[in-house]
Amino acid sequence: MTAISGEFPTSQLNRLPASPYYLESVVTDLKKSGLLRTYYRDKLRGYRLGVRAKNRLLDNWPERFAPNLTGDTDTNRLKSEIGRRLRLHRLAETYVTMDNAGVGLFQDEKPKVFAPQGYSDGAVEYPSFYSSREVKEMGVDTTQIRSSRFTGVLLTSSGIYVTYNSSAALMKWRYKSEMRVKALMWSVLCQQRLAGQYNADAVQGVVLGESMELAYQMLTSTGGAKHDYFMLDGSYDHFFFFTNDHQGEVLLALLCDCAKTAQLNDILKQGLTTGAASRAVEHDAFEADGTPVLFCYFFDLPRIARFNSALDLMDSSGTIICFDFQADVLRRYCGSRVRFQTIDFIKFERRFFP
Repeated sequence: MTAISGEFPTSQLNRLPASPYYLESVVTDLKKSGLLRTYYRDKLRGYRLGVRAKNRLLDNWPERFAPNLTGDTDTNRLKSEIGRRLRLHRLAETYVTMDNAGVGLFQDEKPKVFAPQGYSDGAVEYPSFYSSREVKEMGVDTTQIRSSRFTGVLLTSSGIYVTYNSSAALMKWRYKSEMRVKALMWSVLCQQRLAGQYNADAVQGVVLGESMELAYQMLTSTGGAKHDYFMLDGSYDHFFFFTNDHQGEVLLALLCDCAKTAQLNDILKQGLTTGAASRAVEHDAFEADGTPVLFCYFFDLPRIARFNSALDLMDSSGTIICFDFQADVLRRYCGSRVRFQTIDFIKFERRFFP
């Protein structure tokens, strides 16, 4: 993780798939061997590779690590400026979430979709994450997206998810810059390299954050005094919020699995009706009395906002089905007009991800 991140935040160590005691002992051994070192500055602490570690990785796994540990890349020529380091820390945090969700990270284990010379090796069959740097390796077409805040792109068998990591606070946001990223993904993937796999609606958004409290801030944000912070501005019809923790990792794994998602939807629709598709309010089903029902387990920010706004305009009520840990934020946002049914996360995980 340190090799592909450049600098790995010490705060993320306990999220790796091993016991805390084992992880700490491994780090201690690596530091004693001169393979890993701790870098501390501006109250920010992270792990960096030693020269011996870089050489060993390049000798044994050049195809996997050369793109990160050679040349003038941010992950190789590390800087001390806090802004650059925070970007590396957010990338590392994203990598951990993706890896724990079963998403492919390493360049030798995933299709080279964004190779400068083009791509013609067939469909993406397994979830794979490509950092913004990997996307920009395509060359001249990517100069227009340099000011974007996106961390990378998650590709699944059915979707393209431009990924952001807002961490603990609202991220800076420029509508035009982010729309250029969306347009580039549509052009390169939907129109050219993977035209047979993805349609125009495949490009969606994923935002990662520290807690569900941040999700509430995103739902209610107006962009700040200068309108330069995140707000729901219509850039993505679907923008899913997941926390950078175990719950978020499980939901991300569900997003990548169409079969399990369909199975969950079938369970939730039991006792409900499909109703009329022409109804103005956003919905997934209806109760017997016509009350619209929205499935919010993926915490799709724009859908939630559209659902709430429609109920407000019609002075009507609705039902939301979500996970238990998502309910408090949604209650604060929607108020008394919405009734809630919650899914027990522990029971769900036991059944779908045993």
